[in-house]
Amino acid sequence: MHPHPRTPRTALAALTAALAAAACLTATGPASAAPSATAPGGPARHACSPSVSLTGFSDALDKTVFEGTYAGNFSALAADGRRTVAALSDRSALFELDADTLAPRSVVPLADESGAALDAEGLAVDRDGTYLVSSETEPSVRRYSRTGAILDRLPVPEALRTAPAGRARANGSFEGLTLLPGGRTLIAAMEYALTGDDQRLVRFPTWQRAGNGTWRPGAQYAYPVDAGLGVPEVTALPDGRLLVLERGFTSGTGNTVRLYLADARRATDVSGTAALTPDGVRTVSKRLLADLVDCPSLGATAKQPQPNPLLDNIEGMAVTGHGPGGLRVLLVSDDNQSAAQTTRFLRLRVRP
Repeated sequence: MHPHPRTPRTALAALTAALAAAACLTATGPASAAPSATAPGGPARHACSPSVSLTGFSDALDKTVFEGTYAGNFSALAADGRRTVAALSDRSALFELDADTLAPRSVVPLADESGAALDAEGLAVDRDGTYLVSSETEPSVRRYSRTGAILDRLPVPEALRTAPAGRARANGSFEGLTLLPGGRTLIAAMEYALTGDDQRLVRFPTWQRAGNGTWRPGAQYAYPVDAGLGVPEVTALPDGRLLVLERGFTSGTGNTVRLYLADARRATDVSGTAALTPDGVRTVSKRLLADLVDCPSLGATAKQPQPNPLLDNIEGMAVTGHGPGGLRVLLVSDDNQSAAQTTRFLRLRVRP
C-alpha cells in the first residue's frame, strides 16, 4: 500500500485500467513485451553503493491483466522454488511468476474466513509449500494452502491490533513477513510505531512454531526507523540477519527508498514493554546498504515527480539466489492501480 492513504480512483485511472484489460498479458504471453532494461556490463558498473548494484529493471506487468485479475498492487514477494516467485497483491490475489521472465504462471484468489477481501501486505512461503499471509486490516496472519484455502490463523497480541482494539494505526501494522532460517521463527514488520511508543521505534513481533505445527507469539524487537519513513518489507538472509526496506513519500518530491542490513539477535525482547523508549532498550542493529536514489536510472521514466525516475512505491522484496557477486534480490513497487504509479521490478546484486 502507498505510504499515504489511497485516493479515490479518478476517471483517468479507470480509463487506464480499461485499456490495460484490453491489452492484457495472456497465460503464454512473454513478460518481456513491456519495457525492461538490463544493466550492460554487469552489476559492478551500475553501483548504487559499495554494497548494492542495480542489474536491471522491468515494467513488463505495468497495467496488465492476467486471467481476469489485475497484475499489480504488489505488496510482497517471496522465492517459491521451482524457479518461481510468489507475488502478493494487496487486493486479495496471489500470483506465481516465472523468476526469470516475471511472466505470470497462475493466480489464486485469497479471502478471510467470511469470504471478504484482505488488505494483504506480507508473505512468506513455509517449508511445506503453504503460504503465510499478513493482512494489516485487523491485523492478522493466516496460513493458506496453494489453492487459497485457509488452514490456520495465528494469534496476535492485543496491543498490536488496529485501534480501537489495540494501539496499531490503521494501514500501519503488519507490512512485512519473513521466516528465519530453519523455519521455526516467523517475523513481522510493523510499518509504523504503536500509539504510546516512541515514534522512532517500530516493533518486529515474532511467532515460534510449536511441536504440533501451530504458532505462538514470541519475542518482539524494537527497530529504529529513519525519521519520516516506515517499514514496508523485511526478508531473512541465510545467516539469520535481515534485509529491511524503509520507505516514505513526499508529495511533489516523490519516494524515499532505503535498504538496510539489520540484526535482531542481540536486541531486547520488548513484548512486555507497554511504551517503548530508546532508553534501556537494545534495538535491532542496522547498517545502510544503499539509498536507492543513488542507483543509475538505466533509462527508467516516472509518471510523477521523483528524485530518481527509477523510484516508485517500492514495497515487496525477496532474495532469489546468490552467486559470486552476492545475493540476487528482487524488488517490486505497488502501483495502487493508479495512473500516476508504475508496477516496476528492480533486480539488485547485494553484498551484505
